[in-house]
This record gives sequence, structure tokens and C-alpha cells, in this order.
Amino acid sequence: MKRTALAGLFMSAVMLASPVFAADNTLCTSKLQELKAKVASLPAGSDYTTMEIKRLLASAEASHASGDDKKCATEATQALSLTH
Repeated sequence: MKRTALAGLFMSAVMLASPVFAADNTLCTSKLQELKAKVASLPAGSDYTTMEIKRLLASAEASHASGDDKKCATEATQALSLTH
């Protein structure tokens, strides 16, 4: 009986945590798409801001590929703040 209750609690915890991870993934993906569109529309040049935006884009893509969606979203958001 105790194992069943513990298994039930574990499954509940897993199900409650799943939307949090899905939210990070969705946020990462949407921010990456927005950032890629902004980078494509940047004027040609090699000033510091443009280079930093492109570095953050590459880092965000690497974070996304490694499964660290929270870091991906943070870096993409940081890069987007530089485009304004």
C-alpha cells in the first residue's frame, strides 16, 4: 500500500512539473524565431552590438540543442533587448 501511495505521489509530481519544462521549450523556440528574424533584418556591419547579438544567437541555439531551454530563452531575450 505504501509503495502505491509513493508511486502515486511521484507520478503527480512528474505530471505537475512537465508543463514547466514545456513552457521553457516553447519560450526558447519562440524567442529564437523572433531573434533570427531580427538578425536577418540587421544592417550589414561588424559593430560591437551586431557581433554580440550574433554571439548570443549562436549560444542560445547551442543551449537549445543541448536541452537547456531555460538558458536558451535567457540568452535569446538578452539578444533581443540589444536589437531595440
